[in-house]
Amino acid sequence: MLAEAVARRPLAEALVCGTSRRDYRTFDLDVARLAAGLADLGIAAGDRVALLLANSAEFVLTFLAVVRLGAIVVPLNVREGPRELAFVLADCGAKALLYDDGLAVSLPPRADTPALVHRLPIAAIGQANVLARLYGERGLPPAITSEEDVAAILYTSGTTGRPKGAMLTHLGIVHAAMIYEAAMGLGPGDRSIVSVPLSHVTGLTAGIALMLRVGGTLIVMPAFKADAFLALAAAERMTHTVMVPAMYNLCLLSPAFASADLSAWRIGGYGGAPMPTATIERLGAQLPGLRLFNAYGSTETTGPVVLMPSDESRARLAQVGCAVPSAHVLVMDDAGREQPPGEAGEIWLQSPNVVPGYWRNPEATADSFVEGYWRSGDIGVCDADGFVTLLDRAKDLVNRGGFKIFSVEVENVLAAHASVLEAAVVARPCPVLGERVHAFVVASVGFADAEALRRHAAAQLADYKVPETITFLGEPLPRNAGGKVLKRDLRRMLAE
Repeated sequence: MLAEAVARRPLAEALVCGTSRRDYRTFDLDVARLAAGLADLGIAAGDRVALLLANSAEFVLTFLAVVRLGAIVVPLNVREGPRELAFVLADCGAKALLYDDGLAVSLPPRADTPALVHRLPIAAIGQANVLARLYGERGLPPAITSEEDVAAILYTSGTTGRPKGAMLTHLGIVHAAMIYEAAMGLGPGDRSIVSVPLSHVTGLTAGIALMLRVGGTLIVMPAFKADAFLALAAAERMTHTVMVPAMYNLCLLSPAFASADLSAWRIGGYGGAPMPTATIERLGAQLPGLRLFNAYGSTETTGPVVLMPSDESRARLAQVGCAVPSAHVLVMDDAGREQPPGEAGEIWLQSPNVVPGYWRNPEATADSFVEGYWRSGDIGVCDADGFVTLLDRAKDLVNRGGFKIFSVEVENVLAAHASVLEAAVVARPCPVLGERVHAFVVASVGFADAEALRRHAAAQLADYKVPETITFLGEPLPRNAGGKVLKRDLRRMLAE
């Protein structure tokens, strides 16, 4: 994809990060230089190269340089500590680790990573990576790889148990980029800001791979801050982005939103968590030219498997979309039987971009993958037209005396309250009913009226679904790198 973009648009802007700007020809040369430097260090096809890098031009260059060698990229979460990093580095058998200088304190002891040959700090100097400068103008042609070869290993966020390494293939990454391109109608004139972590599947596929695919401009934002994002979007004439719903809500709440020139913004993708209905409606009212796309997928699917056509978004606020071309969605009961339209069950997903399994973990692979389908762990229904409604994570259902309560439904109602910024619902253990509904709420400054929120919920929900207890938090809900709320942390907080 990079070679095709260079051939078509050599002088077009490819990568922007801060004051650094590269056209496609320069971009390609820097990738080739860096690949040559890594090859001189002994990195070859099949080797695993871990990246402990924050969002930066260096992340993009290094990712593509490793892939150019036929080696396998292992992006790491920069917020992890030495213990977690040691597990991932040992599990994938990384030969090299490239890291931001400021993250050296997070590195595990050398004794915990005996297979790790190289620990290389990356220092941004001017317009080029330090390794690229060391190896001058030399470059390497891309290695010959099979489309089914592993290009990257992304470790799942570990919301349950230890993280597992999902194996993203070259085919899966390219296919995910093609789906975004076709569904969203993107082309060479598009300019995309990536503010989600590049180490996450959304950053890699909806950011790096997608802009290479269309020959567009990738604008890298080191970290998301609503005011800074809005200013950058206006200055760079951003046309496209994919973010988690909380980011859109923060933009709406920013005083800068009303004055920012967002007239070029035409495509807004979202995923990772349900978008509150109230947020969708506010965006539609304030940015009528913005087409919203709900993209449902995961690390294990590389990109979207279910996507909501933009012209259906406002008519189907409760749904996440229908299967993208070449994908299949099944709704299965606990015995592995397909459910008819309208009946709830676990969502199983199949697509060319579904990963083949977990790195060197046949037990976890056998548990999560059946005949090419990935068992998502999400509970949902599919209607007669093929549109999918997500009801909850299987483990997040609240069972109140036999009544099953989907936490997403309650969260959407709470989020529609004018003073609520975000909400999450978990089960509170009860010796009589088994479980009761408890809500964690992040609200506007000064608002902490639990009774008012219960009245608001009672006007729209059955009485047994209304939260009986509410905790108001003074900081955002805990989330993983993909934007998903860490309900295990909330359950632990509730227990304490």
